[in-house]
This record gives sequence, structure tokens and C-alpha cells, in this order.
Amino acid sequence: MSVWIHRRPEPEVAAEIAAAAGPLRGLRLAVKDNVDVAGLPTTAGCPDFVYVPDRDAAAVAALRSAGAVVVGKTNLDQFATGLVGTRSPYGAVRNALRPDYVSGGSSSGSAVAVALGEADIAIGTDTAGSGRVPAAFHGIVGIKPTVGVVGTAGVVPACRSYDCVTIFAADVASANRAMAVMAAGAPDRPWPSDVRLAAPPRPVVAVFDSLDALDPVWQVAFDRTVADLRERGVRIVTVDPEPFLAAARLLYDGALVAERYSAVGEFVDTQPDAVDPTVGAIIGKARDIPAHRLVSDLAELQRLRDRAMDSLRDADALLAPTAPIHPTIAEVEADPVAVNSRLGTYTNFCNLFDLCAVAVPAGTAGEAQFGVTVFGRAFDDTVALDIAALIAQGDKGSPLDDPAWPLRVAPVHELVVFGAHLRGQPLEHQLTDLGARWAGPVRTAPAYRLGALDTTPPKPAVTRCADGETGVSVAGERWLLSPAALGRFLSGLPAPMQLGAVELDDGAWTTAFGCDAAAAAAAEDISEYGGWRAALAAGAV
Repeated sequence: MSVWIHRRPEPEVAAEIAAAAGPLRGLRLAVKDNVDVAGLPTTAGCPDFVYVPDRDAAAVAALRSAGAVVVGKTNLDQFATGLVGTRSPYGAVRNALRPDYVSGGSSSGSAVAVALGEADIAIGTDTAGSGRVPAAFHGIVGIKPTVGVVGTAGVVPACRSYDCVTIFAADVASANRAMAVMAAGAPDRPWPSDVRLAAPPRPVVAVFDSLDALDPVWQVAFDRTVADLRERGVRIVTVDPEPFLAAARLLYDGALVAERYSAVGEFVDTQPDAVDPTVGAIIGKARDIPAHRLVSDLAELQRLRDRAMDSLRDADALLAPTAPIHPTIAEVEADPVAVNSRLGTYTNFCNLFDLCAVAVPAGTAGEAQFGVTVFGRAFDDTVALDIAALIAQGDKGSPLDDPAWPLRVAPVHELVVFGAHLRGQPLEHQLTDLGARWAGPVRTAPAYRLGALDTTPPKPAVTRCADGETGVSVAGERWLLSPAALGRFLSGLPAPMQLGAVELDDGAWTTAFGCDAAAAAAAEDISEYGGWRAALAAGAV
């Protein structure tokens, strides 16, 4: 299937897997061949462009340091220019499930390597949808982070302003683990202090009010996905697709394509015979675009982005089909530009609008795999991931119920709560409204007393025992908040509540709820119950 451009010897790979250590220990990693791996050729899908780097790309280095083992370099649409997977001198990458159909591109080989089980995870890149369309066509997961969250050092550029390093995996949890490792490496852009760490319990998801480019059979599949989300408590709202689609057209039909010429145009001009004709035509036509057109199109892009973001102001995320059709290789050969352009209908706007995205499988449409993409605002990566997991996991439960989900990459503070802010209790919303993430149950060291304050609603008073006094271990919950969210929470904290340090039963100290000494002394002692929920169940609160 022309998946691999360079495959490492199996004995070398096996030896490295046996010796691997770290959170990704022994996972087989495929790397798109426009991303550097030290000692392996980088071709970007063009044999005459080849060079051998002496260091890993930042994303590769992060994954290898976490225990992943590089299997080899994968085929791609040349210079990452395409969404089809057929624009390569190394051969068209066929779909792993339906060989007469395209694999999707440009990260074609990476997606197929995962789909065939020849790699556990795979690096792709995404400028216009290359880390999402191949995922949709193979029923796998593709995470495209916020631009700059994963560093692009060591990546052959396609459009520097919009390029992203992505990850493919068979399931959301595996993709999340790998993406968290890459994002914790050497980012090009720091996380803000007010990032949301979770989707709300009842998220609001926007969908386009019309999907004119979508195949009718795929429309049925998309409607089914939307209906499933409604049944799971998600509120659906509709938005006008026009500003999104207009921006999508700017990426190739406007002056923004000049970035592709800036990246590899000199090579295309000097060695035209080495370049795929369709790729060469796309890049070459950008040579003579006047600067004033680029300035004008950037201004238009900002106008469209403002309109689009305003339409999403009350939504937590946007949901769209990942691709509108699944063409055959013959259909692409007959009309390579038009078919490719249609595939980018619901992907091209993403990086232009500084959105993050998670592409997940959503069943089938006829004989084809069907996939959808959840888009989030910049740095809402975890919000998009939570909602995407609701779709991918189906009836297997919400990822919000798993305290290990997702791995942390943004700056966070811990807060332990004991009463009205517990999950399902009256003040939980004060945390979830700030984008806080539930991180599981905890218990204090057996050195505390638990009281019930006479407030509305009732709140707990957790105080440390004086030396020589007998204490209990009090049940609580750990939440994660961004630094800004914790500050806002603290600024609105009413008397007599306060935050302080508490010792947990594992000996660690963390920030937790407490109250002033006078209020605690007046509280009704309910320590015998060992926790707020038990006291509630016994009618003691």
C-alpha cells in the first residue's frame, strides 16, 4: 500500500522496545516523512529533496523520551500538499479498508500504519486537515492541537503560520496520552493562565445549519451523531457556515497560498521535474502573488474569524463532519484539484481561525467509515477532547468520570473540597463554570475534625486537631483549576470559608477548603461520619 518510505530493521526496533521506559514504554511510533528523525532520511515525499537530520524534531524527541520507539517514516502527499494521499512518487497510499478509495492526506501513510496495526501511534502534520481527514477514512482518532502547542522545530514547513504536528491512534485515550507528551515538550506557544481544563457537565455544541457539500448518506450518519449527543445531555445550537466556508476557500484560492511558495517554492522552481505536477502547480501559482493581495486576504480572514467566533460565543465547541465524501482513487485521478478541494470543505478553516480539533470515528455511512470533528477555541484542547470522547466512547461512560483523563499539560492548581462543592452537590457549578476538572476522591490524614456550618447551603468545617487530640480521615475530592480560575474562585469566597493547606493520607499537602477558627468552633461536629456524603445519607446535615 506504499505506506512506508523508510522502515527501520525489525531487530533494531525490537531491541529498543525491550529496553524502553516511560509513560509510552514500547509504543511503536510511525513518523510522517516531513518530520525529522535523527539518522533517517527526510524526503517530504520528494526523493530529490532528501536530507538526513542529526537530531529529532521536537515532537519526535518528546515521544521517544517517553518510551515510544520509531518504526519508520511514512508516505505523504508531497510537501504535505493535499488531502488525498495520492500525490507521491513513492506511490498512492490506498485506503486500508477499501483499497480502491483514497487514504486521505497528506498524512496518509501515518494513518494507514495505525489502521493496519503496524504502529500504535503516528505523527502527522495538519495545515488544512491532513491530521483529520485520514483519521475519518480509517475509523481512527486524530488530534490536531491549538497552533503552537506542539513545537514545529524539525518539521518541513507547508505554511509556517498554520502548520501543526498531530497524532493518530486507534482510540482517544492513546491519542490523548501521546499528545500530552508532545505538548509538554518544547511548545512554540505557552499555555495561558486561564485555560479551561474540562468541558462542562452539560456542554453546548454548535452545528452548521446546512451541510450542502455533504453526501446524503453521510448526512444521515451526522444527524445520528447529533441525536446521540442530545440523548447524552448535550445542548445543540445551530450557526451559519458561511464565514467558516469562506475562510476555507481563502487557504488555497486566495493569497495565503503564498506561504507554501515561501516554504519550498525555490526548490519547486529549480527542480520542477522532481515535483508532482499537481503539487508543483499549486505551489508555483503562488510565486507572483502581489503583497497587497496577501495583506487584503489577511484582513478578510480576520473579518471572517470575528464573525465565526461571535456565532460560537455561547457554545463550548463546534461539531462538523470531518469530510463530506470518500472518493475513489480513480475519481481523484480524473479531477485531482476539485476533489481535493471538496475534501477540505469542513477542515480548511480550522487553523486559519486558531482552533483546536479532535477527529473521531462516528460509525459508518454505507460501506464507508464516517468521522466527525469537534472544534474548540484556542487552548480549549481539553474541552474538545472531552466532547469528542463522548462520541467515540458511546455508551462506555463519560471521560469526566475518569480522574486520570486527560493527562495534564496546561498549568494547574489543585483544590480539595469536602462538602457543597463535591460532584453533584449544590455548589459544584462554581467550579465547573470556571473550567475546573474533577480529579478523583481523596482522604485527609487521620488528623482532622469535620463540622457542619449553619449556612445556606450547609458547608463543611474541616479543621486540624491540636496535638494530642484524636482526629479522623475526612473524605473529599480533588479538583484541578487554572491559576486564573483559582484566583477568581478565591476572590469570591464568602466568609467564614477560606483556603489553606491540608495533609492527605499519603503524606502530601495540598490546597483545600477550611474556615476560620470561630466558625469552626460553633459548627456541629459530624466527624463520626468521616465525610460529607455519609453525613448527608445519615440525615446529619
